[in-house]
Amino acid sequence: MTEGAINIYTDGSSRGNPGPGGYGAVLMYGHHRKELSQGYRHTTNNRMELMAVIAGLKEVKNNKIPVMIYSDSKYVVRAIEEGWLNNWMRSNFKGGKKNSDLWKEYFELSKQFKIKLNWVKGHADNPYNNRCDELATTAADGCNLLVDAGYEAGV
Repeated sequence: MTEGAINIYTDGSSRGNPGPGGYGAVLMYGHHRKELSQGYRHTTNNRMELMAVIAGLKEVKNNKIPVMIYSDSKYVVRAIEEGWLNNWMRSNFKGGKKNSDLWKEYFELSKQFKIKLNWVKGHADNPYNNRCDELATTAADGCNLLVDAGYEAGV
């Protein structure tokens, strides 16, 4: 964790890929802590990983504070930190890159913040990542699952 920053731990889960899915996020700043989760009836793991990041950022009220995001998704971390997303945006997701709806949402949202993504090993000894996994899997296994409109529309 980085002191002086808003720290957001995230995880996504799907039961089957595709299948029912969910995300979990833990936001921390100083002594404040907030947990988020939501389940969807039909989605993919990568979509839930990205949706967790988006949901976490949407909760941040002060865009002057740096944001550190911790994810066990190499797909999400590399796409952002290695510039893949910028290339996808420039080419308008040419070649059928998946999850363009969520990537575009993240891209617009990210312009408001100073963000650094960090990869953490999943299912290991990080208590915040493990908590996000619990939140995500519980949400995926829950009742009253939402529709992942982007996925079900074939975006």
